[in-house]
This record gives sequence, structure tokens and C-alpha cells, in this order.
Amino acid sequence: MTETTFKITLGQLNPTIGDIAGNAAKARAARAQAKADGAALVALPELFIAGYPPEDLVLRPAFQAACREAIEGLARETSDGGPAMLIGTPWVDGGKLYNAYALLDEGRVAAIRFKVNLPNYGVFDEKRVFARGPVGGPLKIRGVRIGVPICEDTWVEESAEYENVVECLAETGAEILVVPNGSPYAKGKSDIRLSISVARVTESDLPLVYLNQVGGQDELVFDGASFVLNADRSLAAQLPAFEESIITLQWTRSAAGWHCNGPVAPQIDDDEADYAACVLGLRDYVRKNGFPGVLLGVSGGIDSALCAAIAVDALGAECVHGVMLPFRFTEQVSLDDAATLAKALGIRYDVLPIAPAVNGFEEILSGTFAGFPRDITEENLQSRARGTLLMAMSNKLGAMVVTTGNKSEMSVGYATLYGDMNGGFNPIKDIYKTEVFRLASLRNAWKPDGALGPSGEVIPPSIIARPPTAELRENQLDQDSLPPYELLDAILERLVEREEPLASIVADGFDRDVVVRVDRLLNAAEYKRRQAAPGVKVTRRNFGRDRRYPITNRFRDSGKPLPAPDENLVSRSGTVSAEAFEG
Repeated sequence: MTETTFKITLGQLNPTIGDIAGNAAKARAARAQAKADGAALVALPELFIAGYPPEDLVLRPAFQAACREAIEGLARETSDGGPAMLIGTPWVDGGKLYNAYALLDEGRVAAIRFKVNLPNYGVFDEKRVFARGPVGGPLKIRGVRIGVPICEDTWVEESAEYENVVECLAETGAEILVVPNGSPYAKGKSDIRLSISVARVTESDLPLVYLNQVGGQDELVFDGASFVLNADRSLAAQLPAFEESIITLQWTRSAAGWHCNGPVAPQIDDDEADYAACVLGLRDYVRKNGFPGVLLGVSGGIDSALCAAIAVDALGAECVHGVMLPFRFTEQVSLDDAATLAKALGIRYDVLPIAPAVNGFEEILSGTFAGFPRDITEENLQSRARGTLLMAMSNKLGAMVVTTGNKSEMSVGYATLYGDMNGGFNPIKDIYKTEVFRLASLRNAWKPDGALGPSGEVIPPSIIARPPTAELRENQLDQDSLPPYELLDAILERLVEREEPLASIVADGFDRDVVVRVDRLLNAAEYKRRQAAPGVKVTRRNFGRDRRYPITNRFRDSGKPLPAPDENLVSRSGTVSAEAFEG
């Protein structure tokens, strides 16, 4: 067979939900690049014209119509003889709404393919808004048959509920698989994506393009990291993570099929990837929602220090305003460390003592509180005074308040409603305290590509070394109220990420009383978490999108070994047997 070539341009781009014109402009720019590179096809990610995930916005007829109008406008532009375009869009057909992938070519919408397998777990809720599509065959583009399974169509094995879309495409003559994705970042996700894609290549003997979007959308961060696998499962190309990229790849056809050789960008993993996700998530939340910048309370502690560094890396020092809000329990070392941090980051820094506000609140409440001992109520007045002042500054200056509580604190309720929980967004909401320490040390030695903050040591080592404290009373330490964070996080990881029964955690060597106490705190804090600001998701089970518990909930794990089900009480039809009621 005579060798032929085929060029595909991949647009790993950052859409904004609802900015249909802006998303179309990005698609248009990618096509212009594809045309300049002599490509036959430019591909964009899943639901690109709408932004992903559009949630219930996609149910609005006006939104559906606006997306279709934009797709039709892009289709008309392909009459110039340039490359065809594959682009994700919502699409109404026969009165049903589909998650679709449209082929635009020769001035028209040449073909539509629908997502078949709809995810309905974790952060995904597509069965709620989209209809299941039929399996379609490959699309013929410049003589090449391109199969377009959409995201979940490659993630699931064939079963009574799911179709094997890739197998169908291979059997109907597909030569290359182009898979548009809206796959959000989570720790360890890149290995899972690669293994799933390798499995699809193995069963189909076809090369596969995994094309993912990039950018922040509320709590979700899409990391891009698109890649191409040849039919022999070799890595043909890899795009960078956490940044936009447009790349044109040349494919060569021989008797063995299509083969691609492209650049392989270095990838980041583990703590570095988590930090980059926090930066991108905060950057896009602030910019896409139109805030001019952010402000945050800088306490001299490690959580606010890490958030300040993330904010500067995301937005630039000129867009970050740090505020120290000291009271009589604030130690001099906290004042010194906060000032050093602000200077190292180059941010505006103000010191606003809160004693007049706290004392005023206590005076107002003195009659009502007469006869009651001082307790956590007075401690929380400090936090709430700080929260009120930060929100007042936000109202006046327009900057969004960044809240700085970590996942360990959010888990057990070690935070004050309408105090340190005040704010619009939390970049470390899904970061456990032990990881906060690691990320702070990491940032002093490294920063992600594209970070706008200074290189080198920006978080004073004394902040990292100092035992955590809320400084709401004399000589207070977090471990006065909580188990040591190394222990707490190990238990929380089992309770939150793995949903393990208490008995199995105790069996792993953890003290039963500590485990029961942590579980009690976790359950009791649900009402607080429901009122917390959104924040970047980096783990498999973040609070809100993944782990959704009722606030009113009396179930508590007793900690006893789980009883085996009594199969004698259940009939084969699944109903309780009559014998169970005899006597």
C-alpha cells in the first residue's frame, strides 16, 4: 500500500460555560491554526461550545438554541475549503437533548454523533439532562474513517447497561479513534485514563486520540494532558497538563494502519499536580466570574500562607491583598511571619487590629451573657469579627475573599461559620492538613509553569515548622482540640475517601475511641460544610460534588464488625420469606 498522510489538529482549550461566542472564537482560532498547518481536521473537546459540565443550564431552550446557532455559524465558515471541524455541543433531535459531537465540513453540519454511555456517578449527572444516544458508525473525513466515541463511551466495559461503542466502531471500519473528553482532575487520574485507553486500543487494534479540555469550572479543574496512542499501544504524543495547547500531528498510513509521531510534553504528578490544580482552579474562578482580584486574611499560619502563594501564582501579586487582623492572643511571631510572607510575595499588606470590634461585641452581649462562663463563644467572636471586616472590604473594593480552611478542618468542623469560613472560593478546601505542609515546602523549591509569583522561598520556614494554632486563646494549639494531623488525616482518608466501616479502621491498628470521635465530628459538621465556599477538587471524593450526605441524619456506625446478612430470611424472589413471620 502506498503511504499517505493525514494531519489532525488538537485543540486542548479552556472554554467558559455559557460564553458561547467566546468558545466559538477559540474554536475558530484553532481552525485557523489547523488551516495554516495544512491539517485536514481540527478536533475540540466534549461539549466545547457550551462548556462542560453545563448542568441544568443545558435544559434551557434559549441556551440550546444559542449553541446550535453558534455551531451552524462555524459550519458555514468551513465552506472555505479549509479543515473540517469536530466539536462538542448539546443537540436537540426528535425532541430529545443529546451530548453530541458535530462534524462541520464543506459549509454545513455534515454529521452528528451522540454520546451513548452517560456517566451518573461522582461529579457526573448526565442521565439527568441528556438522552442516551444510538451507536453511530465512523465519520469519513478526507477519505479517512474517524470513530468518535465520546468520553464515557471508552470508560466502561460492555454490560446490560452499557454499549461497547469502540468495538462497534472497529467492526464498522473506523481507522482512528478521536475521543473528546471533559475529564476533571483528581489525584492519580492520569494513570487511570492511560490504562483505560490502552484497553480500548488493545481490543480494537486502532490508534486513539484522547482529547481533554483544560481549565477551572467552579470546583472542577480540567487538566488537559491529552495524549495519542498508536495501535501498538506506544505513546505517540502527549500535550502539557494544566495549560492550553493547539498542536497539529501528522499521521502516516502503511499496510499496518495509521501511525503518529509527535512531541511528548513532560507531565507532573502527585503534589505538584495538586498544587497546579489549585492555581488553575482559583485563577479561572476569579477571572471567569469577573473579580478584579482577591483578598484574604493572613494570620501567620500555614493555611493562609499557602493560599496567598497560590493566589499570587494564579493572579499576580498586584491582584492579591493580604490583611492581618490581630487580637490580643496574636503572638509577635505571627505578625512577623505574616509580614515576611507578604514581602516575599510582593502583595499589598494591611494590619487591622480587631480589638475594638471584639470588645464592642462583648459589651453589647454582656447583659445577655451575664452569669455564663467564657467559652468558645467569645473565641468565635474573634473569628466572626475578622470575617465581617474581610467581607466589608470585599464589598467596598470589589475583590473576592479567599477562604483558607483545609480539608481536615472542613471534615471535623474545626472552623467558624460566618468567621474564617467567610469567602467566595477556597483553593485548599480539598487538601488535607498534612498535604498543606508538603505543598508549602514544595512551593519554596518549585512552582508550576505559568505561575505568576516569584521563584524561590516565599513561605517563611518558621511558618512551616511552627505547630498549628488558631490563636483564639492563650497558648492554644490545634492538637488541644484534635488528634495530631498525621493521625487525623489517616483516619479521615479511610472515612471520607474509602467509606470504610469503623471496625475495619480499628482493625488496622487505630485507637477505637479516637476513630469513633473523629467519625462523630465528621457527621456533626455536615451542616457547616453545606454552607462552606466552593473550592478546588483534587481528591476522588471532595465534599459537595462527590460526597453528598444529608444534614439531618441519625445513623452512626457502632464500630462493631458488620453482621453477615441472614439469607434464610430472604426468599429467592427478593421478598421476605413467610417463614420469617411464623410464630
